[in-house]
Amino acid sequence: MDEKIPLEDGRLVKGIHFDNAATTPPLNSVMKAIQQFAPWYSSVGRGKGYKSERSTEMIERTRLNVLSFVGSKGDKHTVIFTKNSTESMNLLSHILHQATNKRYVLASEMEHISNDLPWRNYFEVEYIAVNKNGQISLDDLRAKLMALQGQVALVTITGASNVTGCINPIYEAAELTHTYGAKIHVDAAQLIPHESIEMMRRNSVGNIDFLSFTGHKLYAPFGTAVLIGEKEVFHEAEPLLKGGGTAHIALRSFVQWNEAPDRFEGGTPNVMGIVALNAAIRTLQQINMETIIEYEKQIMNYALDRLQTIDGLSLFSASNDNQPQVSVFSFTINELHHQDIAQILAKEFGISVRSGFFCAYSYVQKLLQLSDERIDEIRKDASIPAPGLVRISLSFYNTFAEVNQLAEALQQITSNKEYYTRKYEAVPKGICGRQRSLL
Repeated sequence: MDEKIPLEDGRLVKGIHFDNAATTPPLNSVMKAIQQFAPWYSSVGRGKGYKSERSTEMIERTRLNVLSFVGSKGDKHTVIFTKNSTESMNLLSHILHQATNKRYVLASEMEHISNDLPWRNYFEVEYIAVNKNGQISLDDLRAKLMALQGQVALVTITGASNVTGCINPIYEAAELTHTYGAKIHVDAAQLIPHESIEMMRRNSVGNIDFLSFTGHKLYAPFGTAVLIGEKEVFHEAEPLLKGGGTAHIALRSFVQWNEAPDRFEGGTPNVMGIVALNAAIRTLQQINMETIIEYEKQIMNYALDRLQTIDGLSLFSASNDNQPQVSVFSFTINELHHQDIAQILAKEFGISVRSGFFCAYSYVQKLLQLSDERIDEIRKDASIPAPGLVRISLSFYNTFAEVNQLAEALQQITSNKEYYTRKYEAVPKGICGRQRSLL
């Protein structure tokens, strides 16, 4: 992360990346693994040459390493490689639709739309409330499971909010879900870079049935993600993407699908992306997740302490120190538009953040106390500056000195609001700044 980036005045400075919740940079070890494996890259599965066998072996070894990383074993779960978490959840929706005749899926109010829209294809979606601490309400989950008893196919929740960083009680939710005869899926895209996960618990009633996450939020941004699930659920379903690699035999009159995971990985696999994911996981294991957790907690608390002293700044994070949180939080500043803040930080100080709704539309709407009518008014009238938040997402490679630079930059911005507002008044204030969509 030593690359210099240009500022508005033409100066070159070392950039600061506080947008890790969107995409993380590749670890040096990941880039090294890519370079070392590149000479052995080849076709997968059916080739008998040495390179082909080596590529195939790498994929299968990575499946086992992924299962170990999330606290599972190959006799219970299997790993399906996808392009991203969005594809993983669309695939799971497609599979469950074939595996059950149950009518409902329960998702939470805080979900990214990738853990909302796919379920609407085949199921009726009911939404679990978020409590005052920013977590899913277990009481509301219980009430909905009771009311819909026997008709809930899946409870699907994020492991951690991509807006506030609040960590959900996924194992307690799993216990409740299983008590009422449903299965649970955890979208771990925001959780897994920051916390250890155990799909298989000592008390099996708290097991996680399905888990998805993506490499590009785990320091391996080369287009690979995973869907992990129970083998028995994958056994009979037809693939979502049909074609090469999915069928054992395909005649005009007859098709026999391969066993999972092959039947769900149509086309040539992303070998290099899988190599990258494997390298990232191995590196995090070598560093030790507990070490990462402790450091990120320290730098996050330091950042929250620094920012809450800035006049007019309101934080959106875990409500108190007793609530678990990954190193993600959001804020607003009075009299400054969120897009302006992000633009000023980037152009004037070389600090990358994100602003908007972060694809968690309902949750940000709730946090900002916006009515449906107000959202509709903003959507239809391009002259109304769109609401939103500014998000800071920290990683174990970020430093306390970088946090100090952020705090000093925000202090300078708030002390010179009129100057910066005039300078960036021509920046589009649409809901995402590039088009009229709530991003």
